[in-house]
Amino acid sequence: MEIKIGTQLQLEPTYTERVEKFRCKVVEQQDHILYIDYPINMATKKTAFLIDGSEFRATFRTEDKQSFAFNTEVIGRKAGHIPMIMLHCPKPEEFIKIQRREYVRVETPVDVAVQFKDHKYQLVASDISAGGLALILKGEVAFNDGDEVKLTVALPFANGDVKYVITEATVVRIFEKDSKRIATIQLTDSDDVDQQHIVRFCFERQLGNRRKELNPFNA
Repeated sequence: MEIKIGTQLQLEPTYTERVEKFRCKVVEQQDHILYIDYPINMATKKTAFLIDGSEFRATFRTEDKQSFAFNTEVIGRKAGHIPMIMLHCPKPEEFIKIQRREYVRVETPVDVAVQFKDHKYQLVASDISAGGLALILKGEVAFNDGDEVKLTVALPFANGDVKYVITEATVVRIFEKDSKRIATIQLTDSDDVDQQHIVRFCFERQLGNRRKELNPFNA
């Protein structure tokens, strides 16, 4: 699968506190380089001037309405009848298919601090999405189904950054699975920036898992 000329791309900056989205079109493609027209900020409707080295998460849809995402970086610009920006394009097998459901859940360990009234717990989530997570419980806990808790979720990114998402949440259900006690948690107070951090974290872990599948001996 390749990105065809004329494909619309949506770009979201990675590793930033700002929630921004840009729209652009693929004008040319050569080897592992995509040439795009100057993107438009989807909120302000103004032309954006992207700095070399800026990193983005790019998403696009194919003709059969499937959605894919990949990480990219601005590597230069090209003058011509249409001024163009050059983006790095990874191999098609590294594209991540975006699920139709609202939040993609990724199985990966995540450190989570839980506060319930005067009780505090340091736990690990077995999976996470922008909508919630599954906590592995150690010993007895004071909270039960339906209780409101406060979470601090640590999200370590590949570039060394760690983002902390602090949010209110609801305990949906506590149950046993494979000899473990699991608490499913729904996030109820995460803002756009928090959700953006979680979505990017999930995407990065998906991409890492895909690369391990493609290159098992280099994992």
